[in-house]
Amino acid sequence: MTATIVSPRLMRIGGGAVAEAPEVLRLLGLSRPLVVTDPWMVSSGTIDRALLAPLRAAGIAFAVFSETVPDPTDTVIEAGAAVLISGDHDCLIGFGGGSPMDTAKAMAILAAAPPGAKMRSFKVPAQADHGLVPILCIPTTAGTGSEATRFTIVTDTETDEKMLIAGLGALPLAAIVDYELTFSVPQRTTADTGIDSLTHALEAYVSKRANPHADSLALSALQLIGRHLRPAYHQPKNAASREAMMLGAMQAGLAFSNSSVALVHGMSRPIGAHFHVPHGLSNAMLLPVVTEYGLTEALPRYAEAARAMGVATREDSDAAAGTRLLEELRALNRELGVPTPKDYGIGGNRWEGLLPLMAQQALASGSPANNPRVPDEAAIIDLYRRAYG
Repeated sequence: MTATIVSPRLMRIGGGAVAEAPEVLRLLGLSRPLVVTDPWMVSSGTIDRALLAPLRAAGIAFAVFSETVPDPTDTVIEAGAAVLISGDHDCLIGFGGGSPMDTAKAMAILAAAPPGAKMRSFKVPAQADHGLVPILCIPTTAGTGSEATRFTIVTDTETDEKMLIAGLGALPLAAIVDYELTFSVPQRTTADTGIDSLTHALEAYVSKRANPHADSLALSALQLIGRHLRPAYHQPKNAASREAMMLGAMQAGLAFSNSSVALVHGMSRPIGAHFHVPHGLSNAMLLPVVTEYGLTEALPRYAEAARAMGVATREDSDAAAGTRLLEELRALNRELGVPTPKDYGIGGNRWEGLLPLMAQQALASGSPANNPRVPDEAAIIDLYRRAYG
């Protein structure tokens, strides 16, 4: 079986790299960006200090679209695409967490479509391979890896479905990965985005679509995240751990972009859509129980993941390493304060009532089919119940 490998054309990585955005644009022959970010980045002055000031100093004309929301919706994408089409822009810069970056990607895809097109036309299994302009992504959290992937997630406001959209139109042309942007990230966000990146790496490695290129990135990401998530959580200014987490998140993004995510993500998206749970947090809620479900079907891979994370050794049998992986995932959730859906405040009756729809939406995303153990609708409903608490 052959593997198709994709990645940004250029990645600028390191502390202070965001100040080099004008040079990156120049190298790519771009000069009129529309910057896509969120309201807090504007009101806090973060984007002005980090990105807009260097752009001004370099004489680069830009505009800012900051009406993004935590879970990108089709209506926000439509508004942003209209701004892009009406302006004289030759690129998009997604600056922020996963939501601004995903918004920029979806804007480029929708803006290239015929007038009146809707984002639901591009959801998987459709291939969204065309964007109106290239995208440059600058992450401010160590989690989604969106700066390096060919995916974006958009919520359909009519159906409350979180749609997976995949294709070359969502692949950034360039990424600037500057760990210093994460120093001020709140502890809760550090935890949720960190487990999100851990999930990306683990699912990419055990996926039925795994390949040697993605494997090497996933194992490196597991090693970095396994050793540095706790220090980054407890010591926000720990530069070494912040840098390692940022690199691990990027590598995990490259890994799953060239392999796939699996059942955790398939089940996580409906939780986010219906209950507005942040994506990384809903992944964390599900990761231990879903890993346990598929463990025996890919035990050597799960065991190798445990060894990469540093929770098992070469001397441990695969069975022992798999057990230690489960113990670590549960312990990580406890230490990082990950609530169950019940503890998060989701009512039992509403949760139970939505389980058939959530299971159907999870299966429709295609991600569960990549899991080592492929579930049917009844199995997904059972896993949702076990995760509820």
